Amino acid sequence: MYKISKQFSFSASHVLNLLEEDHPCARMHGHNYLITVYLKSETLDPYGFVKDYRALKTVKRFIDETLDHRHLNDVIPSHPTSENIARFLYEHFKPEMPELYAVEVSETPQTSCFYEP
Repeated sequence: MYKISKQFSFSASHVLNLLEEDHPCARMHGHNYLITVYLKSETLDPYGFVKDYRALKTVKRFIDETLDHRHLNDVIPSHPTSENIARFLYEHFKPEMPELYAVEVSETPQTSCFYEP
């Protein structure tokens, strides 16, 4: 099995308004997110790739146009936790990228969420 990954970043705000009022994440705040997409394949394409990294520019474009410098509560259809952001990105890209098997979202250097259905 061959596995590759590529990282992308964006900055955005969100409010986790399902939390108790005194929870710090219940207030509007922001993160510099790091997104990692993971792809795998048992075989390589004719060029020797799982997927050409340049083909992942659609991920960068989507992140830049849809998530970067946005309020995620206006973009993510569910409560915009790292977990839901990871699932949102996975479900968006899986139809066009069958090699995709997981998405990781980090809000801080110390925390991350790994979504793999």
